[in-house]
Amino acid sequence: MEDDFKHLVRISRKDVDGNKKIEQALTEIKGVGLSLSRSICLTLGLNLEEQIGYTSEEDIAKIEELLENPKEYGIPDWMLNRRNDYETGDDLHLIESDLDMTLRDDLNRMRKTRSYKGRRHEVGLPVRGQRTKSTFRHSSTVGVSKRR
Repeated sequence: MEDDFKHLVRISRKDVDGNKKIEQALTEIKGVGLSLSRSICLTLGLNLEEQIGYTSEEDIAKIEELLENPKEYGIPDWMLNRRNDYETGDDLHLIESDLDMTLRDDLNRMRKTRSYKGRRHEVGLPVRGQRTKSTFRHSSTVGVSKRR
């Protein structure tokens, strides 16, 4: 049994710790949360309590295939992290460096079109409508100083 154990498992360009349970180990991949990892395990019929180091190569290949095409395996659209993509209009699920590059491209597109969100990103202010009177201060504080 110890011969089959792998201390590092390579899944979708990411080395995952083999001592972790499958459900927790999949969350180490950027773009995969706990609910998606649980649905991956349930879809493929994997044991949630088993360590990922004991998982066979065929199961790891199935996990990678599911991460590439989650809609083909019946993962619902609301679990995907890139719905209604800007260029294609499709529902996608991005992981690792693809997710980083797409986010960077989105921010650059907002900056280039001079949208409200793009300008807020440029200046480093909050984008989603938070109050800025007392929070998001980066320099010295304004207010009453304490007596010494």
